[in-house]
Amino acid sequence: MSDIREATVKPVDEESATGLVAEIFADIRKTKGLDFVPRFWRVIATNPTQLNVVWLSLKHLMHPDAVSGESRLSPAMREMIAVAVSASNGCSYCVNSHTAALKKHGVDDETIGEVLAIAGLFNMTNALADGYQIEPDVLPPLD
Repeated sequence: MSDIREATVKPVDEESATGLVAEIFADIRKTKGLDFVPRFWRVIATNPTQLNVVWLSLKHLMHPDAVSGESRLSPAMREMIAVAVSASNGCSYCVNSHTAALKKHGVDDETIGEVLAIAGLFNMTNALADGYQIEPDVLPPLD
């Protein structure tokens, strides 16, 4: 087999996209400052409703400035969270994508390593606390 498989379904080709999918693809390129639509978006575009829901959620949370919104987190902090969660979930596609975004924000390898070390540490301590079913003895204030 010489064909490289990109996903379990055939991604939507950018040039053949129409309607809502074409509009979202254009918005992805504009918002993310890319000259192409990443494979993730082309694959989930096989279900235009899913594409729309995921893109709008991601755009509002990761690119709030694009929707006249605000965030208390810097773009680099948001990407650090994305890398940590992606590593914890074992998503190599997302780890690579968000690590590339971190580098665009000027984050160096040592900082990325620290983010991953903290994510790994808390994967371990969370598993231990959950496994031992430890009741919290410190609770955040409700006010």
